[in-house]
Amino acid sequence: MFSARTILLGMGIAAWATASGANELRETATMLFGVVPTEVTAVRGAAVTPQRVELGRMLFFDPRLSSSHIISCNTCHNVGTGGADNIRTSIGHGWQKGPRNSPTVLNSVFNVAQFWDGRAPDLREQAKRPVQAGVEMASTPERVVDTLKSMPDYVRAFQEAFPGEGDPVTFDNMVIAIEAFETTLITPNARFDQFLTGNDDALDEEEIRGLQVFIESGCGACHSGSNFGGQDYFPFGVVERPGASMLPLGDKGRFAVTQTADDEYVFRAAPLRNVELTAPYFHSGQAWDLEQAVAIMSTSQLGTEMAEDDITAVAAFLRTLTGEQPAVEIPILPPSTIDTPKPDYMGAPQ
Repeated sequence: MFSARTILLGMGIAAWATASGANELRETATMLFGVVPTEVTAVRGAAVTPQRVELGRMLFFDPRLSSSHIISCNTCHNVGTGGADNIRTSIGHGWQKGPRNSPTVLNSVFNVAQFWDGRAPDLREQAKRPVQAGVEMASTPERVVDTLKSMPDYVRAFQEAFPGEGDPVTFDNMVIAIEAFETTLITPNARFDQFLTGNDDALDEEEIRGLQVFIESGCGACHSGSNFGGQDYFPFGVVERPGASMLPLGDKGRFAVTQTADDEYVFRAAPLRNVELTAPYFHSGQAWDLEQAVAIMSTSQLGTEMAEDDITAVAAFLRTLTGEQPAVEIPILPPSTIDTPKPDYMGAPQ
């Protein structure tokens, strides 16, 4: 299988520019991107069962996984606002400000790895980290297990989700359940998907031109696959490094994971599905306008000053990637008991 980058570089931009008509463009876009799958039945060998999804839904919304009883997974990955929190960098325990913009949780199961630097190989591993991070939920695996075991309804839910296990209420099972729920947060049937499946009227003339510019300019070399990104890592500033406001010099990206000099200021290509819902943009959260983000990508990654009307067209096309948002009912959570650990607001034991 050829990568999007191989296809684009091997065929050349001129060859793509000569493609005419909806069918040719549809074939090209299908080869580079494709539609979002509508269902995930297993992740890393773990079955996605209704019981695990339901338990994961409760855990995703439960702020008692944090030591303050204030912050839940949904706080930073709000399913009502595009799966992100729509602020530059998330606010965590004790009003601490996180170092990076919160990536969307929508369609995140299709990413090759999680976080901007890819330090978590899957959603299961990703879910462990914010719970324990002092700047985020500031808890511990032991405290989480004590919290969950203090509520009989949670114990029963774990027993149903993980039948046959003698002691199913574990930190690892907690994140397996959260992962199962997050696999349901997919957004199919975007207007772009409708175009790929044969609806010539799904995109208007400007959006069609934006798709053509997106392909011909080389944007799809990094933002490839059904999630339009999330599949590989690239320097922020392939051609021209953006200013310090967009690329803070203290955050060297994937270098912190690999300790390899070539990975300085390298980040996972952001998935572009539902991008109109997830401003502000980039790991620094410094671009609030989608057209501004496209212009910055043009100069930094492609080395070109994209024409104003092309920027407008590409942004218009990107807005067609907004799919059907998951209908998530906020759960009624098990009540705390006298044995539930009390909130810790300041980081000191209570």
